[in-house]
Amino acid sequence: MRGRSLLLLVLLAGPVRAEQPAAGDPAQLTIDRIFASDDFKAERAPSVKWLDGSAYTTVQPRKQPKGWADIVRVDAATGKAEVLVAAEKLVPAGEKEPLPVHGYALSKDLDVALIYTNSARVWRQNTRGDYWTYQRSTGKLAKLGGDAKPATLQFAKLSPDGTRVGYVRENNLYAEPVGGGPAVRLTTDGSDQVVNGTFDWVYEEEFFCRDGWRWSPDGKAVAYWQLDTRGVKTFTLVDNTQGSYPVLKTFAYPKTGERNSACRVGVVPAAGGETRWIDVPGDTRTDFYVPRMEWAGSARELLLQRVNRLQNAVDVMLADVHTGKVRTVLTERDGAWVDVNDDACEWVENGAALSWVSERDGWRHLYLVSRDGGTVRRVTRGAFDVIKVLLIDEKAGHVYFIASPENATQHYLYRSALDGSGAPERLTPANQPGWHDYDIAPGGGLAVHTHSSFGTPPRVELVSLPDHKVVRTLVTNDKLRGALAKLARTPAEFVRADIGGGVELDGWLMKPVPFDPAKKYPVIFHVYGEPADQSVVDRWGGDRYLWHLMLTQHGYAVACLDNRGTPVPRGREWRKAAYRRVGTIASEDQSAAAKYLLKHRPYLDPARVGVWGWSGGGSLTLNLMFRHPDLYRTGVAIAPVPDQKLYDTVYQERYMGLPQTNAADYERGSPITHAAGLKGNLLLVHGTGDDNCHYQGSELLVNKLIELNKPFTLMAYPNRGHSVHEGKNTTRHLHALFTRYFAENLPAGPR
Repeated sequence: MRGRSLLLLVLLAGPVRAEQPAAGDPAQLTIDRIFASDDFKAERAPSVKWLDGSAYTTVQPRKQPKGWADIVRVDAATGKAEVLVAAEKLVPAGEKEPLPVHGYALSKDLDVALIYTNSARVWRQNTRGDYWTYQRSTGKLAKLGGDAKPATLQFAKLSPDGTRVGYVRENNLYAEPVGGGPAVRLTTDGSDQVVNGTFDWVYEEEFFCRDGWRWSPDGKAVAYWQLDTRGVKTFTLVDNTQGSYPVLKTFAYPKTGERNSACRVGVVPAAGGETRWIDVPGDTRTDFYVPRMEWAGSARELLLQRVNRLQNAVDVMLADVHTGKVRTVLTERDGAWVDVNDDACEWVENGAALSWVSERDGWRHLYLVSRDGGTVRRVTRGAFDVIKVLLIDEKAGHVYFIASPENATQHYLYRSALDGSGAPERLTPANQPGWHDYDIAPGGGLAVHTHSSFGTPPRVELVSLPDHKVVRTLVTNDKLRGALAKLARTPAEFVRADIGGGVELDGWLMKPVPFDPAKKYPVIFHVYGEPADQSVVDRWGGDRYLWHLMLTQHGYAVACLDNRGTPVPRGREWRKAAYRRVGTIASEDQSAAAKYLLKHRPYLDPARVGVWGWSGGGSLTLNLMFRHPDLYRTGVAIAPVPDQKLYDTVYQERYMGLPQTNAADYERGSPITHAAGLKGNLLLVHGTGDDNCHYQGSELLVNKLIELNKPFTLMAYPNRGHSVHEGKNTTRHLHALFTRYFAENLPAGPR
């Protein structure tokens, strides 16, 4: 394809079969083994809900009958389980099978179980379904929602005293007795355009807002968000697969520079009545967002986070629920952007202080802010980032958090004194490198610990803290480990690529199997590169790792690098380097790092360099193919955003500012601007039902490439979303497509 002058537009719609080793060889991977078999199925860790420092609840599957499961209370130290709700108790009248438990909650006295079942997807999350209650004391099983249509309730929660359940039904809030009965309708104005207790598309996607309401601590009131999408421009997805005529799905989607939904927070009595709206200053359609709201440690005040449109300032506000008046106790500002605070925001010192995470000294650290905002005290300190706050244990005077001061590709557990004294103490054993996650019990004495590393699947254990001794092993993944041990593979290598100016990028490199350092091999770079995610991590990578490993068995090297501007724990300066340079700095860093590896790894063939990526990685793939055509010869771009102006307000404006005042940077960062540079082999893949990165963008790029008389290949997956997984066999077909395209356009094997 390289160097041809005629247009080539190919729609690969038939079955795609990549060359694969003979079936039955346990040392070799195939598309079918990875995506259509259980050969590498991981064990599922129990979903733990801590009751206290010594016990938790979970859903425990039965061996027989298949598909039945009990809700149990487990003694953490011994593993002894007590059945709280047996599967037999969840069989509705007239049915033979129990309700599948897709989620559950228990009242504080463990008498009432709230069961979530028949779940359905809203955008990319299963947030709609049916809810039932089971009362252990009476044996009564009741369905909530009255005459509600199936799978139309959302975000049901038990009241603090366990007597009522609140939920969202078709964009209105209700409260209903736990045993069923007449429900109190708390809001009446919900519609397709006015949303109570949940969120519009952009708040859900970019601020991770889903559950849009909260019981007050005393159960007498409900605080909730209302989003009014009227006046927001809409986007329409076209589904041509449902019948003779298209099915249209239209929803509010504010693209960069456009008007947002009106957003407000209100408080309504749980018994019904008028809503008291909180008087947050500013116009949320044009100037502000309100993405966080919680009760402020009592039933008298709410804690709000208000973010300005440019997202370079977050105001922390306390609101009086009786008067609706607010006061600002803290303003966090940054020359680039400020992330909404999710890590802390916990009231300590009997409500006198609020925990808060800030980059104000150049690193992410924990602070305590007095309730009046007059005092800000730093708790953690040092040239490292607090990646995530896990537990503040006031009684013992410690805060537990995730950090990795020496290696940004890894995660470890640390703790520091809550008074700010002393150095942080690493609790994860030094002989366990890799990635560690923890679910710490109240009191900090026990934790569910998950440990994995690159190419090694997770092991899940119950450990005691702070000594980190194993109490019980919950998941070994021994079967998966055994299957992996039989595979032909070369040890992966973590690397640092020096791109000049004192900047080194973290990366990993998987060598071909078998490997001869005296020969030259093609290399495929996997990229993402945007501020939303870190790619170079020392943890188990699941099916993606296996697919990359399969490529090495076919004779490719595979590499991945994190450029500046990715959310790597290397300090504020590293992360904020992307400001107004999304698409630009990633292209510069990635290409420089690729050249470094090609120079210092002589077994990598500079004439056979490929690249692939998804979403932001799809955009970066396009940028690399267009801006550096003599370096990257073959690229696969999945679900990209070729023109940044087509993406949503919250995400793109956070990192790029407003297009009205920053048009040049938008143009400079967008791949479509540089499409004339394409020389190599490009496969463009997109789901036509993608509600996130719209297929519209790929069509505009197709038009531009046609105008420029550039050859390329297009694969459109009908009505698939952003993850391109819906429908039978889609995931397998997709990866077979990638594999074949590289095989045909980037010859594998040594030279």
